[in-house]
Amino acid sequence: MIFIMIPFFLIELYLSLKTGEEIGFFWSVIWIILSFMLGLMLLQKSSQTMLGNMQSMRQGKLDMKRFQNASMSYFIGAIFLIIPGVFSDFLGVIALFYTGYLQFIAKITPEQTTHFTKQGDDNVIDVEIIDEHDRSDRSS
Repeated sequence: MIFIMIPFFLIELYLSLKTGEEIGFFWSVIWIILSFMLGLMLLQKSSQTMLGNMQSMRQGKLDMKRFQNASMSYFIGAIFLIIPGVFSDFLGVIALFYTGYLQFIAKITPEQTTHFTKQGDDNVIDVEIIDEHDRSDRSS
């Protein structure tokens, strides 16, 4: 875990300092405040998003895996936006784009069914007719 955290913090620090040099201290503070507020707003609306995902799952537009992925990426995206820094904001936006993809693009494409379908008509009874009269004529 620490082997992941150290590079993350180093990348975060480097990108935040470089961005701060380019846009200035004032705009960096504005960026941090706005991304923080956006992340909080997304967290507050997470229950509505989950309900929408559940409705899509009931309608067959999202399967269980897509539902879990969309819900988790939404939550992770909101958390990353709350964390101050350029790299975490970038990761948060990527997670939210993935959520949007699963919620809108995946809803458009119908879910693949894994059930086997019968060929033919369900109302037809398959029978074999044996003509016994015809058999007795042959044996004579």
